[in-house]
Amino acid sequence: MPVRALFRAVKVNGAVAPYDTLTAKVFYPAQLSGDAAERNLGVVTPDAAKAPFPVVIFLNGVNGPPEAYQWLMVELVERGFVAVTFAWVTDQLPGGVPGLTPGVDLSLLRPDTYGTAPTCPAIAPLLQDLAGMNEAGPLAGLLDLSRVVLGGHSAGGSAALINANPRYFPNIKAAFTYGAHVQGATNLGHAPGSVFRLSDEIPLLILGGNRDGVIAASSGRYQSAGEVTPRPLTTGQLISDAMAPLLHTFQNAVGGARGDRYLAILDGANHFTIAYPQDLTTGRAYLDQSPTRLGAELRASLLSIIGGFLEAHVLQLPDAQFHFTRRFALADEHWPMMVKK
Repeated sequence: MPVRALFRAVKVNGAVAPYDTLTAKVFYPAQLSGDAAERNLGVVTPDAAKAPFPVVIFLNGVNGPPEAYQWLMVELVERGFVAVTFAWVTDQLPGGVPGLTPGVDLSLLRPDTYGTAPTCPAIAPLLQDLAGMNEAGPLAGLLDLSRVVLGGHSAGGSAALINANPRYFPNIKAAFTYGAHVQGATNLGHAPGSVFRLSDEIPLLILGGNRDGVIAASSGRYQSAGEVTPRPLTTGQLISDAMAPLLHTFQNAVGGARGDRYLAILDGANHFTIAYPQDLTTGRAYLDQSPTRLGAELRASLLSIIGGFLEAHVLQLPDAQFHFTRRFALADEHWPMMVKK
């Protein structure tokens, strides 16, 4: 199946020019027809065989180029979704240097403001633009905007977890993340080891790697969850510090026992395993640990579990939920930690 994409310029209300526009890329299944528009303009007709398509919106990490997640978006389109990445440059990053952001409103992440409104100002305008695309243009009538998934990596993953809340966005039905947690930063007024409480209304998949050096190196922002929660791994101090925030998030930010919230740690994977090709000129890759397995093998493992989660809980394919839940009950050497609640 050919996968094509459309570019969109999306205005963010309330943002100040020139930082008030994000550039979105919308991936969709296509069918080559050989018509004039295709030959001359590169406009390829959607393949509507599996429409209407649920939509995955993926939030990048800070200074994480969206191109690094394109491999995953293409794979998700081939599984029956339309997928969206975006690039948004702002001057609101810590340190005051302009850069790429997933969209974070720090004023809404303080103890006295958290929970009053969405903390990611990119989501609402993207949803509004998708609604417009569903009314007119090549994808008109092909999007199922009653089934939206938030995905994200690093800070984008944290934003996805925090904002995957039907109280804010009723059409968000699930969320998945990699290399992300929801500990509250002490410089925002949070007590050491505190976490942001997450919605208990939708399925969640929280993924990480046991070679995540970026999370480990950032533990000082939260005074280390390792001080207040059991360390999930014992194969080295740095690796334990890397994984403790994810376990702490799962144990203490994810409430209830619905049976469709999952935590999985991938053996040999680091913070940027999900990013391919990785851009070493930006971000904080210099803090990361070296992976201990081939990148292609690690990405295949990630795709398998992300795809299974979405097939079970969003596409709701026959027997998909049974098979996905079952894999969490079986030992797997590539996933040293797989738990659900």
